[in-house]
Amino acid sequence: MSTPPGAKRAPRPHRRPKKDPARIVAFRALRAVDERDAYANLILPSLLREAEQKGMERRDAALATELVYGTLRMQGTYDAVIAACIDRPLREVDPPVLDVLSLGAHQLLATRIPTHAAVSATVELARAVLGDGKAKFVNAVLRRISSQDLAAWVEQVAPPYDEDAEDHLAVVHSHPRWVVSSLWDSLGRWQPEASGRTAMEELLQADNERPEVTLVARPGRSTVEELREALPEVEAGRWSPYALRLAEGGDPAGLEAVRENRAGVQDEGSQLVALALAAAPLDGPDRVWLDGCAGPGGKAALLGALAAERGAALVASEKQPHRARLVARALAGNPGPYTVIAADGTKRAWREGAFDRVLVDVPCSGLGALRRRPEARWRRRPEDIAGFGPLQRDLLRGAIAATRVGGVVGYATCSPHLAETRAVVDDVLRGREDLEWIDARPLLPGLPGLGDGPDVQLWPHLHGTDAMYLALLRRTA
Repeated sequence: MSTPPGAKRAPRPHRRPKKDPARIVAFRALRAVDERDAYANLILPSLLREAEQKGMERRDAALATELVYGTLRMQGTYDAVIAACIDRPLREVDPPVLDVLSLGAHQLLATRIPTHAAVSATVELARAVLGDGKAKFVNAVLRRISSQDLAAWVEQVAPPYDEDAEDHLAVVHSHPRWVVSSLWDSLGRWQPEASGRTAMEELLQADNERPEVTLVARPGRSTVEELREALPEVEAGRWSPYALRLAEGGDPAGLEAVRENRAGVQDEGSQLVALALAAAPLDGPDRVWLDGCAGPGGKAALLGALAAERGAALVASEKQPHRARLVARALAGNPGPYTVIAADGTKRAWREGAFDRVLVDVPCSGLGALRRRPEARWRRRPEDIAGFGPLQRDLLRGAIAATRVGGVVGYATCSPHLAETRAVVDDVLRGREDLEWIDARPLLPGLPGLGDGPDVQLWPHLHGTDAMYLALLRRTA
């Protein structure tokens, strides 16, 4: 029946917004990252478990995971696109609204979700978490974003490469400009013959790709063959004889060897660092090893297994007691002798010259693991690099003091930044005559692009690993 002329139209009944479990989880994860400096790889599993207990299906969990990691990786690009679609500075948009807009932008520009579904589902999310008023704003912005695909938007919002190469790459590949500059400097140091635009774009793109889940079969406790039989959807590792790459969708928790701590999840770059230290030639006995920055325990578990094969013992030291407990859990069941202690590696907590092999994988900016922790690129600042420097140098000096004459010291970090890698080692070695370099390249057989040595830098675009750095030294006097 039509409304008579002059009569007031009855108000529409209020409709409660539909709560999409995947998008609600994704929004909560982004808020935790923004408000509490949480890491997505730590907060998201707990949110997914909570949602699954309430009936969320596996496909929704997969969507939530893609939304969180995809949005965080491409946040810089999406910010530039959103800024072009609003009539105010981006900093004036409330952070929760910006999170919803970024989730919508990712669905529109980087997934196969149909445009109408991406817009309507994101507007429903906005109604549920922001209210009707802000949902109208979200709707208007998303409709502007949906007018072009990602390539067209990037062409519009990124400055031309020949005018500002670093700013262009920063927008196109969603990295802060200072990170682009730092990575380019490092790539030029290690790969001067291949550090042009193509290589740089390959590196930045590799940072934005979902990393494979890599397993390690801890020697003497499990084998690659055992893991292959238990989980057919695996491929051999590229470089480590103990590595297996899990097919997308594979679940390492389903492996008995992982549940029993005989195998674990570990990036191949981390495996290579432990293997190189174990393979480095030394003079004299090989009885006691030290992992001086052992938390959370992945390298310690592999080193402990390698040491056990030779009848050597491992001491795993970690400053933070809660992380030391994680190390103890990783080492539980190791076939050889080991000790886990909570100690500060800069305080000389052990007798000088007590160890034959010493590894310090020092705290760093984490710029080498942006595939796994994409939010780190937005959280870190240039001044953070300088802040890590004194600790990194002190830990390396402590490791050298702990190593006997003829023994081997390994300095490792998950960052390619020159100020955290070669600069640290050069500073510590300056004026010292009791140390000599060990060429690490022969200890990583088959790996291409390791430069002139003697230290090595791994790269995600060249080696499929995190960007681990390793320097090996021998104490001579």
